[in-house]
Amino acid sequence: MAPGTINGRLAAVRRLAYEAADCGILSPELAAGIRHVKGAKKLGLRLGNWLTANQARQLWQLPDTRTLKGKRDRALLAVLLGCGLRRREATELSVDHLQCREDHWAIVDLIGKGGHIRTVPVPDWVKQMIDEWLIAAKVTSGRVFRPICKHDKAWGSGMTEKVVWNIVKSYAARLDIPRLAPHDLRRSCARLCHVSGGELEQIQFLLGHVSVQTTEKYLGCKQRLNGAVNDRIGIEPG
Repeated sequence: MAPGTINGRLAAVRRLAYEAADCGILSPELAAGIRHVKGAKKLGLRLGNWLTANQARQLWQLPDTRTLKGKRDRALLAVLLGCGLRRREATELSVDHLQCREDHWAIVDLIGKGGHIRTVPVPDWVKQMIDEWLIAAKVTSGRVFRPICKHDKAWGSGMTEKVVWNIVKSYAARLDIPRLAPHDLRRSCARLCHVSGGELEQIQFLLGHVSVQTTEKYLGCKQRLNGAVNDRIGIEPG
């Protein structure tokens, strides 16, 4: 069972324990003991692991594009960093998702977490990496990313999330970047968009977050009171 599922059920058990203790069905001591049961260990970091622009550029440019695997890995890293996709979304990305809208390439009708559907803009450089991989692999339909056999040929109908995890970890290790997970590339995309002047609302759309508070956590920032954004907006007296 996945760690997320285990921890979710454990949280439900804790809530039941609190309610039972409140109703006198369970002793406070036993409820406290249930509260301190540890959940399953999760891979990677939930919050707080971002790449600088220089690190991100080095990471996606690291794969050797003289090989088919290198072309695939570079395209995958470009999608994760440039579009902020989750690793499951990357594995389920299909050729049909890539469409031109308003004179800009986009991933259209992508089904994300919780079944939420969104459109993700695709930067030109990311689309170029995808095209180079698709042409070399002779992929014209179905899933964009495929496994690579030992003869450096694409095969199968799609990749697993575990493969995405291993790809990110292997290249991060070569750059001596510890504890880097695929989701950290999504966080890095959000922060780099913000640093480059991207509006919070647009970053929220890009990532497909229902709550803007979730987007703020991805940016790794909080509201600043000293030198607040509304201190000087041009309507002050004098």
